[in-house]
Amino acid sequence: QVQLVESGGGLVQPGGSLRLSCRASGFPFSNYGMTWYRQAPGKERELVASITSSGDSTNYAESVKGRFTISRDNAENTVYLQMNSLKPEDTAVYYCKRPRTHWFPWDYWGQGTQVTVSS
Repeated sequence: QVQLVESGGGLVQPGGSLRLSCRASGFPFSNYGMTWYRQAPGKERELVASITSSGDSTNYAESVKGRFTISRDNAENTVYLQMNSLKPEDTAVYYCKRPRTHWFPWDYWGQGTQVTVSS
């Protein structure tokens, strides 16, 4: 029932920008905080950004702070990740996740979207 579908990835030059989207369905989207993770080749998956259910608070990994912006549109059941000033180190598969809660202790992941930053 729960479904998260990422889109917007692609190939971009260093210094360029991309906007990722994660369309959610199958649950009351506005009741959940959401997160973006990424996984680079040969590396562990890492938390990139998070946003509260209402969108009133956000947090970022230090490596992306000032460059990435997470936002959401609850009317569209969508969370976004605007990525500016991209670096080759940002190359990864980016995943949208609905975090576990105390009453439903399971994470839900999207299928991921590839972001490649290269000249």
